[in-house]
Amino acid sequence: MEPSLARVDYLQVGVTAQKTMRLLPASGKKATQKVVVGDQDGVVTCFGIKKGEAVPVFKTLPGQKIARLELGGALNTPQEKIFVATGSEVRGFTKRGKQFLSFETNLTESIKAMHISGADLFLCASYIYNHYCDCKDQHYFLSGDKINDVLCLPVDKVKCITPVLACQDRVLRVLQGSDLLYEVEVPGPPTVLALSNGNGGDSGEEIVYGTSDGKLGLTQITGSTPIHKWEVGNEKKRGGILCLDSFDILGDGVKELLVGRDDGMIEIYAFESADEPVLRHDYALSESIASIQGGCVGKDGYDEILAATYSGWLTGLTTEPVHREGGSGEELKLSQEMQNKISSLRNELEHLQMKVHQEREKYQQSSQSSTAVSSVPAFSVNEKFTLNKDDASYSLILEVQTAIDNVLVQSDVPIDLLDVDKNSAVVSFSSCDSEPNSNFLLATYRCQANTTRLELKVRSIEGQYGTLQAYVTPRIQPKTCQVHQYQIKPLSLHQRTHSIDHDRPMNTLTLKGQFSFAEIHSWVVFCLPEVPEKTPAGESITFYFQNTFLGTQLESTYRKGEGYFKSDNISTISILKDVLSKEATKRKINLNISYDVNEESVRHTLKLIHPKLEYQQLLAKKVHLIDALRELQVHEGNVDFLLPKYRSILEEADQLLEEYKRQPAHLERLYGMITDLFIDKFKFKGTNVKTKVPLLLEILDGCDQDGLIAFFDAA
Repeated sequence: MEPSLARVDYLQVGVTAQKTMRLLPASGKKATQKVVVGDQDGVVTCFGIKKGEAVPVFKTLPGQKIARLELGGALNTPQEKIFVATGSEVRGFTKRGKQFLSFETNLTESIKAMHISGADLFLCASYIYNHYCDCKDQHYFLSGDKINDVLCLPVDKVKCITPVLACQDRVLRVLQGSDLLYEVEVPGPPTVLALSNGNGGDSGEEIVYGTSDGKLGLTQITGSTPIHKWEVGNEKKRGGILCLDSFDILGDGVKELLVGRDDGMIEIYAFESADEPVLRHDYALSESIASIQGGCVGKDGYDEILAATYSGWLTGLTTEPVHREGGSGEELKLSQEMQNKISSLRNELEHLQMKVHQEREKYQQSSQSSTAVSSVPAFSVNEKFTLNKDDASYSLILEVQTAIDNVLVQSDVPIDLLDVDKNSAVVSFSSCDSEPNSNFLLATYRCQANTTRLELKVRSIEGQYGTLQAYVTPRIQPKTCQVHQYQIKPLSLHQRTHSIDHDRPMNTLTLKGQFSFAEIHSWVVFCLPEVPEKTPAGESITFYFQNTFLGTQLESTYRKGEGYFKSDNISTISILKDVLSKEATKRKINLNISYDVNEESVRHTLKLIHPKLEYQQLLAKKVHLIDALRELQVHEGNVDFLLPKYRSILEEADQLLEEYKRQPAHLERLYGMITDLFIDKFKFKGTNVKTKVPLLLEILDGCDQDGLIAFFDAA
């Protein structure tokens, strides 16, 4: 049965971070629960709902922004003590708002993730994990990549403390004390962890994870090895997962999995069979879901899903019917209740309008006085710049706490702007100078009223690197703008992967010289995305990458004084050679560069590119025929006389045009890659073949794989 959920907006606090809203335990069965939320103004707000209105229980004074909020208490008792992480400090409050704990951890970085289990406190900064028991330091671990979340398996079931870290390099790190027990590979960078069913399942070892590319999975963390139970992909291309909870919202006696995403989607997954969850219901809000909880908030006996959004709205999806069935007396009572609510809202609105008018006059007077000081209003921008594996494009998501007026996008490297279905903004392009070191892209997105979230898609060209800048202007007075910069790296379409195929024909680039481990690591960070900025522990490191556009791969192994880079794509090796030489020259470091080129790798890369090339050429031909075929259709009245292949083009015309529009310059990119491959192959032999490029382009138009390979061999 489909759940009937009605939306209710309760209250707005300041901007909220991920996992900063919880429901306090109810005093009785089906009784309403109090809501506690922490915002980036440092305020902890606790409130309940009476007759549809938010009634405050307590509110703390502003301070440092709150990064996490968790509930705690003695094991096997109601978890009703409130703990918040601000900066490097953890504070504890009772459910009445009395502060009973102020624990300064002396961490050098701000706390990013927190978990509480009885007297045990688990804290993570960017790379550092600390375990405290009764505020005394117990264990410490330095992670190889950024930590996004932390969790501990339930001690009452597992009988030992087993912390799990969700790390940016697509692994869950399972710890024992201060040591790494083992690593669990997951399909994307994990952003959030939750205990399965809220208690770790029957064994207490089951953990649900959500990734930044929108995938869900469940893994059993046993004492020796992980057991992957199920994984749900992101076929609908929805946003990354920010929060999870388990709650029986369908009322069937089995807890459903509640999922909150960064594109505003709330999803309910039901466990109809033991194998994997099935999406039963979804609901779209206009901004990212920072926290999600299931419980009873608005009215006794009616369950609901409560979500905290980025801009601080606390929104409920309640099972309480909006239109009640009953006699006229009940309807009259309801209408009276509604009238009172509307009246109080009108009064509140008038009061706010008067206050705004007074403040505006006050600002006008102060701005015209001789001692006027210009004040720039501050606003928060939630940003995300990530590479999508599916279509080898970058998603730039900008979310502002208030409505966006416009966003200017500027790039000093050639990039393509791709269409985004969810984007309702009007885009206009400005012409750019053809001089070197000038802009390659200037585009303005004008947003419709009340747009707080904008998603853009761009595709870069490997080998061309620089900066993409977004100038964000919200609808606030006086007009103000924030600039956000994103690096387009030389090998920007490469993505970290757990392993590669070692049987492929590989080209090798070897670097030797008087450089430190930190220096060569900084060069790799400059060249490739998804590499942690912090120099890895140990004497050497190996990273594996895959090109999301072509499927070619790269292995990089380096230590102090030497580096080895292997790839089945000679163009990747060529780009690395050029960029690493330039970076070493900047630092006046003398490099000894040698390379081993495998002729077979060029044929292998051409065979990888060819199916994509053939598909895009066929798509382009079909799109070019559509107008002529439509004209024939208009003149002749019917198209029965056409060959089946032409009739199918007409039937699929809208999908073909949509696909072609979504992937502009795709064919040109493939032509460019094959041309670069041709030039790079002979560059390593010391031959300049740029004069033969026109001949190569003619062969490409013919789309003959054997002819293309023969041309590469004969040139």
